[in-house]
Amino acid sequence: MYQQFHINIQYKSRERRILNAVLALATGVLTLIYPSFLYLIAGGYLIALGLMFLYFKIPAIIAAFPILFGALIFAMPDLIPISFAAFLGLFGLLLLLSFGFMFMGVLTLILAALILSNPDSVAYLIAAFLLLYGFSNLIKLFQKKSGGGQNPNKGPEPLKPRDREEIVIDD
Repeated sequence: MYQQFHINIQYKSRERRILNAVLALATGVLTLIYPSFLYLIAGGYLIALGLMFLYFKIPAIIAAFPILFGALIFAMPDLIPISFAAFLGLFGLLLLLSFGFMFMGVLTLILAALILSNPDSVAYLIAAFLLLYGFSNLIKLFQKKSGGGQNPNKGPEPLKPRDREEIVIDD
């Protein structure tokens, strides 16, 4: 039997988009100000992101990835470049496969490769990713608020009955 999977990350509630942007921007600024506390900041961000995914009823398997990587960073701070690059790689692949965020997916994969190739500047690369991600969420939020996109109060289109499963993830 043939099954088709569809990943939909186009729709987000307004409060989820705001909370996600604020979390990313605050973490990016903290990373720039205190790069020596990177393991606390990055680990805390990933765990907070995973808990936010659970709060907004994202599938548990997807919410488990940031929590797992955050716990790994707390347990072994020397593995920050590998752990965060693995998270960014997974996140970048999901964005790349979504077609609506191909540019952000490619950029995330490039940042993951840069983190692996230059682990000495991992704090600044993580801060760059978080600030870019936070500002991108805010820009999309204001575009939809001003009528530049689809109605933010309208939910996603209902699925037509077919043999496919839909996984909804956060960008």
